[in-house]
This record gives sequence, C-alpha cells and structure tokens, in this order.
Amino acid sequence: MIDRQTVEKIKDAANIVDVVSEFVTLRKSGASYKGLCPFHNEKTPSFTVSPSRNTCHCFGCGKGGTPITFIMEHEQMTYPEALRWLANKYHIEIVERELSDAEKEEQSNRESMFIINEFALKYFQDTLHNTPDGVAIGMQYFRQRGIRDDIIREFQLGFDPNDRLAFARTAQQKGYKPEFIEKVGICYKNERGELIDRYAGRVIFPWIGVSGKVVGFGGRKLDAATKGVQQKYVNSPDSDIYHKDRELYGLYQAKRDIAKEDCVYMVEGYTDVIAMHQAGIKNVVANSGTALSLHQIHILRRFTQNIILLYDGDSAGIHAALRGTDMLLAEGMNLKVLLLPDGDDPDSFARKHTASDFKQYIEEHQTDFIQFKTDLLLRNERDPLKRSEAINSIVKSISVVQNPILRDTYLHDCAQRIGINEATLINQMNRFIRDAKDNKQQGGDNSEQQPIQETPAVEQGARTPGITDNTGASEKVERMIVQMIIRYGEQVIFENVETEDGKTMNLTVAQFFAFNLGEDGLRFINELFNRILDEATEKCTENGTKAETYFINHEDIKISQIAVELSEDQFHLTESRQPRMDVETLQQQAMHLVLDFRMDYLDKRLKEIRKEIANAQNNAERTRELMTEFMEKSQMRNALATKIGSNIIL
Repeated sequence: MIDRQTVEKIKDAANIVDVVSEFVTLRKSGASYKGLCPFHNEKTPSFTVSPSRNTCHCFGCGKGGTPITFIMEHEQMTYPEALRWLANKYHIEIVERELSDAEKEEQSNRESMFIINEFALKYFQDTLHNTPDGVAIGMQYFRQRGIRDDIIREFQLGFDPNDRLAFARTAQQKGYKPEFIEKVGICYKNERGELIDRYAGRVIFPWIGVSGKVVGFGGRKLDAATKGVQQKYVNSPDSDIYHKDRELYGLYQAKRDIAKEDCVYMVEGYTDVIAMHQAGIKNVVANSGTALSLHQIHILRRFTQNIILLYDGDSAGIHAALRGTDMLLAEGMNLKVLLLPDGDDPDSFARKHTASDFKQYIEEHQTDFIQFKTDLLLRNERDPLKRSEAINSIVKSISVVQNPILRDTYLHDCAQRIGINEATLINQMNRFIRDAKDNKQQGGDNSEQQPIQETPAVEQGARTPGITDNTGASEKVERMIVQMIIRYGEQVIFENVETEDGKTMNLTVAQFFAFNLGEDGLRFINELFNRILDEATEKCTENGTKAETYFINHEDIKISQIAVELSEDQFHLTESRQPRMDVETLQQQAMHLVLDFRMDYLDKRLKEIRKEIANAQNNAERTRELMTEFMEKSQMRNALATKIGSNIIL
C-alpha cells in the first residue's frame, strides 16, 4: 500500500491545469480555464478548471473533481492506480508500507504472472508480424475476416506457431520460471513433464484488464482447422490473476467511450467487439459465451447504467438475450435489446454494411427489454397455459426492477399490451417481491441492495400510482445543508451561546446544524452527508481547517466528488464579483434550512402514519396510538408552518 506521506506528496504536487491539459485543450477565461468536456459530446465549452481551488467541473454533465478523481474518471482507474499515474507524471517515488511475508509472496507471485503474460503478448504479436507463418497464416486469417491492421494493433492480436514446445522453450531461455508459465495457463504439463502450449496453431486474442495489464488469452483455431471441431476457442483457465466471470473482453479499449456515451453494448464474442470498433462503435464489450456475473455487472456500472444487448436473431441469440437479464434489471441497469436479422451476428452484419448503416439500424431497432420479452413470449401464442407462464415470466422480470416509477411504468405498459387488468398484475408482482424477500432472509443474504418495496394495490382499471412521499424534497434540503457545510462549515455564526452546564461557546455553521438536528434525533437520508456533517463538526472547528479544502481533498473519493460538485457555483465569477456571505446572512440561511428539514421530516412521518392507520384497522389499540401520534405531529407541523411563514393547516 502507498503510505500516507506519499499520498499527501502526490496531492500537493498534482496541478489540475497541468493534469487536465494532457487530455483537454484549455483556454484562459478570467481566473479559470475552459475547454470541451472530455466526458460528453458538446460544441460549446462548459468544462471549467479552477487553478485556485485545484478542481475541475463540467456544468453540462456534472463530472469533474480533483486531479486524482479526474484521472480516475477519465482513465477509468482505481484510486491507487490514479495515484501511481500522478506519481509517475511528477516523478514522485512511491513509498509503500512494509508487507508481511505472506503478502510479499502473494504480491511477488501475481507480479511474476503478469510479467509472463506480458512476455507472451509480445511473443504472439512478434510471431504474427515478423515470422513467415505469422504473416502467411495468422495475418491472412485476420485480413480474410476484414480486420484492418490498425485494429489488429489496437487489440494487440497475435499468432501462436504450431510447435507446441516452442513457447515454453523460448520463455525458459529468457529466464522465465516454468512454474509461472504453467500457473498462468499458457502451458500445461503432459505425462512426460513437458510444458505443452495450450494455444499452438491458433490466432490469439489477449484479455486486457481494466487497468491495462494482460490477464489472459483466447486462442481460435483457423477456419481450415475447425471442420468437425466443436471447440473453436480455447481460453485461459482460472488463475490468481484471471477469472473469466470477472472480466469483459474489450473493456480496456472501450472504457473511455462507454463513460463518454453513457451506454455500453454487450455482444457475445471477440470478433463481434472488433467488428463494431471497426464500424466506429467503440463502447462495446463481450462476455464471451459465459453467463453474466454480478461482478461483471458491477464493473460496468462504474462506467454506465445503460446497457444494450446486441445478438443475432436466431434461437441461440434470443436465448443469450434472455440469459442474465433479470440480474441486470435487479442491479439497476437500464436494459435494452437489439436482435440482428436471423443469420447475422455483429461481425457478419458489420462486414455487410457501412458504419453509418450499422449505427442507423441500431438506433431504429433497439427496444426496451420488457417490450422485447412481451413480444417474444406472447407473439401468436394462443394456449392459455403457455400465455400464463409467459406473463408470469414477464411480471417476474418487472418485479426485480429497483426504481418504483420505472417498475410501475413497465407494469402499466405490459397490462395495456397484453390486455390483462393492471391490478391482477400488481398482485402477482407483489407476490414475487415477497417471495424474493423471504428467500433472501432464509438464505442469509446480506447484500447492500435495498429491498424492493411492494406497489400499492389499485382499483380495477385504475392507473398504478407510484409510492409518493417527500423523499425528493428531503434530499434537496439535505443537499442545500451539506453545500452550506462544505462552503462555510468552519465559520462562526453564533457567539457566546450558553450551554446546559452554564458555560458559553461559539457555534460554527457545522456545529449549528449538528446541534439542531441532533436535538431532535434527526439524520440525513444520505449516509455520506452524515459523514460530512460529523467530520465538519469534529475537524473544521480547530486549527483553522477550511471545510471546503478539507472535503475537496478528502481521502474518500466519493466525499471528494460531492465536495467538488457542491462547492462549484453555477456560473464562475471573478473574485471581485463573488457574493459576500456575512454572518447575518449565514445565520438566516442556516435557520431556514433547519426549519425546512424539520418540515420535510414531519410531512413524511404524517404520510407514513396515515398508511399505518389504514393497515391497522383491525387493531384498535394500535390505531389509537397512531391517531395520538398523528395529532401531536400535526400540531408540531402547523406550529412550524406558522414559524416559517406558511399558514397551511392539515
């Protein structure tokens, strides 16, 4: 691990203008710089870089941050990887904490495996480009598939000669240990103890991890050798550095475009990814025939929540489109499906059409997953039992959608499309939701995913209402409070406030909010906001620590990103034109926000009580308790409304 002192040295050295300029053309604009945002397409520059605050921010898409978070977002790196990138740029020596002997051995083994894979990558590339067999056989195969030379180099494709002993022999001559050659899976031992090349006679597709390291390989038999052969492809076996269900082919090449387009296409194989790149569609990855795993979905969610499954229209393609889709929906992915004409996969379709035709076809034929599944399962189906099974399958898919508004919209559209009463579908969906909750409890599932709330039943024929509360309002007020804490948290706004023990103290903005919310036992919905309030109260009251600087440079990247976003003004003004926040103005704003937050809380609680009363009709004692609380909370709310200046009476 990188030690704390080195991290601080990297943060001090990293200059935001310096870093961003490597990727964006910047022009001076007053005290700041402006350029076209690297995270979304735009014609008018809205990406602003502030040297004084050492941050950047796009007012179009909202992305930006410190030098570290910018590199993480732009290069799709982890926090340690971004630190190393900046350390390399500023020639800072990385000092790592002392590892235990077991950690050192594990790290050494992993590094040795990566080194072997890097050697293998260059070996396969060199064979393809610089040997007679590579040029005559390997390169000829790629060119027959219509793959251009620039794409061959971009995806670092290679060729492995027929001699099954050649790779191990060459590697050992270069000093690489046999145990690691076998560990990465390039070779395996035969009964005589010889290291046999797994990929001999095949063209090579390297698997590049998201950080740029080679984690594994896929080898394909040449077309002439595939007659009667079921296994055209051989992939690296699982190892300490490669797990197929944790990797997505093409992600390294696609990650920047996925983030920029805010969308990813999922295809089946290597050549599908390559063909789409060649057609100008670069935000594409492949799971290469494996069932989608949670880990793969979580990786994709780092870049986008929008995914389009792109498969050929035959039965195998349809099956692939249906596989793992409920898992995608359950993980909050916005899912669409596109089937190509029967007989075509993305590779063959791309070779038959121009890039513009391919893009146009995608735009015109993609459809949301629920509509796709409804059309697929119910088209021309007359058998009542099969229709019932199909509808159950569709409703079960809808039941796993996390967003209640989206879920209700899907259900409403489904009811109209198939001609079944919406209330019936709601009841069945709620049954699936309850079953899923029961299964989780019995299985001891401790995942962080929020439980899905059931949809309230409706009158027959009525539109399904979403579950309405004032959460949106609460979140808005929370953001305003946290924005004030980040900008002015350390500023004293009340002096000589008397405490319970008769002493006096000065209250900062952060302390004022902590005291007033804590008095009523109130907390923010967003846990990161609670952390910000707690840390501002503790850290930004002594030693002249400025809240904005502290949180922008926070070691938790999520808090740092929130701080950058909330500390940005909608329009950058010169220093002389910045609005001045005097103590009286800060006092008034803080007091109003506390009252607004309490009002939101009371509104929400009153709505909850109403629902609880409706559900407790058969329990007289519980109903009396709820009615008493309702009256108390109503009186509190009306008094608060009067204090705020509103005369609304419930």
